[in-house]
Amino acid sequence: MPLLQAIDVRKTYHKGATQVPVLRGVDFSVDAGELVAITGQSGSGKSTLLHLLATLDRPDSGEVRYEGARIDNLRTAARDRLRNRQIGMIFQAYHLLPELSALENVLTPVMLRYGLAGYWRRRAAFRQRASELLERVGLGPRAAHKPRELSGGEMQRTAIARALMAEPKLLLADEPTGNLDQTTGQGVLKILRELNQETGLTVILVTHDGEVSAAADRTVSLVDGRVADGRLRAA
Repeated sequence: MPLLQAIDVRKTYHKGATQVPVLRGVDFSVDAGELVAITGQSGSGKSTLLHLLATLDRPDSGEVRYEGARIDNLRTAARDRLRNRQIGMIFQAYHLLPELSALENVLTPVMLRYGLAGYWRRRAAFRQRASELLERVGLGPRAAHKPRELSGGEMQRTAIARALMAEPKLLLADEPTGNLDQTTGQGVLKILRELNQETGLTVILVTHDGEVSAAADRTVSLVDGRVADGRLRAA
């Protein structure tokens, strides 16, 4: 059984009286432990597909299934719980809270999950895990710094640590190297690849960067809202 699956997923956006079809019947699946890259030109629907897989949006028709259970039709609270506990997200724009330190940003998923009282009872263990994650991505000495004091690469690595805080089974990344220079982007990609290989974390990333997609186990290409190709990386 695939870990995550999209079945004949369709999505159209409306701009006034104009309809803009984005996904036109996408079938896609990923097995546990894979690192899959979704590629395609701008407007091909790759980010829209990722948002549907993450339950950040709903398809007009079709289904999204996680561990065999349908998730696209869940109520808002149930989708929020699923993302908080099972699915980590990394965005191109980082989405760090500017008033919080790197360590505090990493802690936000468990603060939301357990509430203030629950977090406070386990704060020592949570802070220890957050510190270990920042060390894992090479940011231990920067834990007390706020986003404005961090470089783009450091903010993205903080976002990776935050996405891992709740110990998800699945990590979804939308253009994780898009705002970074080549060297910094390669460092971020190396972290994702190591996490996948060492911990079995399943990773799906959207990218237009051929170097990023070449590091994946498999690439899935979207053209005009349809899957055009899905192939294994050459050994």
